[in-house]
Amino acid sequence: MILALAIAGLFVLPDPWRVVILVVAAMIEVGEVFVWIRFLRRYRVTTGAEGMIGEPAEVIEPCAPRGLVRFRGEIWKARCDARAAVRDRVRITAVDGLELVVEPERDR
Repeated sequence: MILALAIAGLFVLPDPWRVVILVVAAMIEVGEVFVWIRFLRRYRVTTGAEGMIGEPAEVIEPCAPRGLVRFRGEIWKARCDARAAVRDRVRITAVDGLELVVEPERDR
């Protein structure tokens, strides 16, 4: 917005002030970009396969060792070394292609 006002000022302000205002506005905009980059680097990306690991899912077809689970409203093929019955809660430990590797969730 500051840059837009500075550009509008190019048509209104006298000659030496035009350049000064434009340079100051451009420096503010560049500084703002660096502030946003630094701010956004603090947050981890939680999408894709990396974001699924450690999340809970619900078994909808017994996993002995293969079955189906529901994760975030989607049905996935699952592989579980320990048995898991229908409606059991499991944790995703890995993603192997289009199959989730899960383990039963421990009671807390």
